[in-house]
Amino acid sequence: MPLSPTNKDHNHEYARTIESNKVEIFAPLHWLSLGAKDFIAAPLISLVYGLIFSLIPVAIMYLYSETDNHLINISMTITFTLIAPVFAAALYDVSWELEKGHKPSFSHSIKSMFRNPVGAWAFAVIILLIMTAWLRVASLVFALYPDSLNPTFEELLAFLSLGTILGALILAAVMVLSAFTPQILLERKVDIMTAIFTSTRAVINNFYAMLVWGLILIIFVFLGFLTSAVGFIVIMPVLAFASWHAYIAVIRTKKKRIYE
Repeated sequence: MPLSPTNKDHNHEYARTIESNKVEIFAPLHWLSLGAKDFIAAPLISLVYGLIFSLIPVAIMYLYSETDNHLINISMTITFTLIAPVFAAALYDVSWELEKGHKPSFSHSIKSMFRNPVGAWAFAVIILLIMTAWLRVASLVFALYPDSLNPTFEELLAFLSLGTILGALILAAVMVLSAFTPQILLERKVDIMTAIFTSTRAVINNFYAMLVWGLILIIFVFLGFLTSAVGFIVIMPVLAFASWHAYIAVIRTKKKRIYE
């Protein structure tokens, strides 16, 4: 799969931008296949982390059933999409170890979450703030839901339009920020702004490919919920592994990386 450099390191007032590659529009499908390959190469550790990840949507579905409000499913799905990248560092480490020809281990993957604690926690706080803001916005949008038991489409139009637009904007912003930021913070000793600037520029330079990648993520998240969260046991590790291969393909390094 041909790759080409698109931008050199740029210096900003607060951070620099690491050079990135231009990838093909359907490169995300290749990342997904490599993620599945990593899952097969390390099935036990993948399933254990997948089980841990599945507990998050189970909690979301429990809240959904307790509130008896089908509208909360929209905000909870987006919330899950927001927080998942923060907890994926351990799975990134599994793919990284496989890339280096090492055997992944639980101890090594757990330690990886503390490799760049300042940057990781800063990113977690940023995502948490965005998640909190989204939940507040969602609650305000839900206030527009018609009071009638059988609302017409016209009555639902304001609610559906505003909710869709705001949800899409917040989700897009988070995907831009989190596309490569966690991977950069895991592998490199850089500050949070450098990671965010690099992720943002790389996404912009690969707009159509990242659009395809974003659609893949959303589709798989919904598939996970459709399986009552059981599917996340496999889905989350595969997506995390694929995200690492996306990082290898897009963010350039001085030495040659293994990218099949």
